[in-house]
Amino acid sequence: MPSRTFAVKTAALATLAVLAACGTPHPQAGAPTVLYEAAPAAARDGVMYERAPVAMQSNLAAKRSGVTLYGQIHAKYLPAAEARPLRTDTERYQKQPENPVKAVAQEPVSTFSIDVDTGSYANVRRFLNNGRLPPKDAVRIEEIVNYFPYSYPLPQDGRPFAVHTQTVDSPWQSEAKLIKIGIQAQDTAKKDLPPANLVFLVDVSGSMTDPDKLPLVKKTLRILTEQLRPQDKVTLITYASGEQLVLPPTSGKDKDTILRAVNALHAGGATSGERALRMAYEQAEKAYVKNGINRILLATDGDFNVGVSDTETLKSLVAEKRKSGISLSTLGYGTGNYNEAMMEQIADAGDGNYSYIDSEKEARKVLRHQLTSTLATVAQDVKIQVEFNPAAVKEYRLVGYTNRTLRNEDFNNDKADAGDIGSGHSVTALYEIIPQGKTGWLADSRYQQAPAANGSKNEYAYVKVRYKLPGQSASKLIEQPVPARSIPLAQADADTRLALAAASYAQQLRGGEYNGRLDWNAIAKMAANTQARDPYGLIAEFQELVATAKSLSSRQPENKGE
Repeated sequence: MPSRTFAVKTAALATLAVLAACGTPHPQAGAPTVLYEAAPAAARDGVMYERAPVAMQSNLAAKRSGVTLYGQIHAKYLPAAEARPLRTDTERYQKQPENPVKAVAQEPVSTFSIDVDTGSYANVRRFLNNGRLPPKDAVRIEEIVNYFPYSYPLPQDGRPFAVHTQTVDSPWQSEAKLIKIGIQAQDTAKKDLPPANLVFLVDVSGSMTDPDKLPLVKKTLRILTEQLRPQDKVTLITYASGEQLVLPPTSGKDKDTILRAVNALHAGGATSGERALRMAYEQAEKAYVKNGINRILLATDGDFNVGVSDTETLKSLVAEKRKSGISLSTLGYGTGNYNEAMMEQIADAGDGNYSYIDSEKEARKVLRHQLTSTLATVAQDVKIQVEFNPAAVKEYRLVGYTNRTLRNEDFNNDKADAGDIGSGHSVTALYEIIPQGKTGWLADSRYQQAPAANGSKNEYAYVKVRYKLPGQSASKLIEQPVPARSIPLAQADADTRLALAAASYAQQLRGGEYNGRLDWNAIAKMAANTQARDPYGLIAEFQELVATAKSLSSRQPENKGE
């Protein structure tokens, strides 16, 4: 027994030494104590037993801030014979509770901000391709739905986008209907984009050494460099134990210089993200292009472990800086320590997009196929408000957009922040409704009767969309009714069928609470019958992911971090 104890302690000390060599910061005076799992040097049944740092105080702080740490490991020293395979996952996700069902008689108005992020789709794909179901909070329904490029008609009236609606019979509940709201932004050709001032802010800390981190970042930046024009400028900043201006503002025509700087990137050191962000904004301000695209592209796993690292403080920083006309987009990479909660939220605060890059294919999608929508904004602070007609609708629920809901009074407040939409982007939102006279989710009240509704029964709802043109402070309004009629899902257009298949898939990954009797077989059939155009193979891949999720769901369910 003494020899085994000595071996365990020796392994633990050896692992600590390796971590120190990789750039793990030394504890500062007054810093919280960090406990470590022991690491037996041997494997059992072909599975290596790993150790992982656990900062107990950080975990508690994360819980208080509404963040779920996936795969937390409790600090114990176990003899090798008693040890079990350990996961080193400390990934962080913002809690995503389902939107509640609302009674129209009590709350007839629903307001939310649009979302064009797609990071959740790629991140979920990463889990499935690695043979694991994703944590529930990693699945944001609206990002799954909006991953696909829909074929909504372009605006014809000079406005920056057009609004389209379609109502179908719900596949989730027999007496329910689904209202789809589709927004399609005008499409600007790449050659017609205004000049771009881009700052690449790249995390080169020790945690970025894995093949799916810095090496993939370099591939991503090469893809973007290929798209640059002579009028575009690129600045490259790296950060680890310190910040470094690797490349001052350089014309897009000088691609060789940019590529040499990208190719020379290597990882090592701790992560001080806050100071690096400030430096990036300083450089962006120096190279600012009036009436152009001014954007920081932050590439990291989100593991800011030195300096200011809490999400709320970083959100405040980027929210203040966006007032200068400089936006921030985030590109997430890697596994194990990935801080998805921070990556998604600071991109939202910075009027940018959040993408998760799990492959070179995804990098091409975001920064080649969708370059104009990623970089060029056509409308800012886009908010949707839906007023349901109590004469025609009894209950409703908003599908997804759980961290995008707004107060009703925010809709007319031009100082209230909301999402932006890029050139060529489409945005899809879904409401499930229960028509009057049908059985819904809510039980009848014993003491409170809904007031008799006056008005026409010819409309289910009235949709209003408020937005600002880039650089303007006063908003504009688009509004239109939703007729009180529906069609069977089989008769809906290809875009609607695809959106509902994606939403069904996302809801099922989250537990299927609102999917009714719809199972994985039915979802697979929906995905196969979308008949939507698929120029990049995205729908074919989606069908494969549904099959993978079905297979994994039939096994023993994993810990989903709830």
